[in-house]
Amino acid sequence: MNIPSELKYTKDHEWIKIEGDVATIGITDFAQSELGDIVYVEVETVDETLDAEEIFGTVEAVKTVSDLFLPLSGEIIEFNESLEDEPEKVNSDPYGDGWMIKVKCSDISQVEGLMSDDDYKALIGA
Repeated sequence: MNIPSELKYTKDHEWIKIEGDVATIGITDFAQSELGDIVYVEVETVDETLDAEEIFGTVEAVKTVSDLFLPLSGEIIEFNESLEDEPEKVNSDPYGDGWMIKVKCSDISQVEGLMSDDDYKALIGA
């Protein structure tokens, strides 16, 4: 199981990479493996400002649809549009080409409430 140490994580299996006040967000390797083959990623919240824990989109796999929860409050400034034609990137490269959104954080201190890689490993039993 790939769980990069430089990222932050949520109990909902999202990962977060912070660069200044912008967070790049996707789902973890564990989440994509649990979902199976991902066939569609829907994010219709670009240019919207949402609070932490609000749903920012959905990911659809062959057998299920799962909500995506925003880990940090802020404005969704970008969606990885390559996922429209190649949603399988989430399976093949969840921490790279399979990223989902970028958020301009409104309260960067919320990062302190996220999980470290060790906390996330404990959560999933890795």
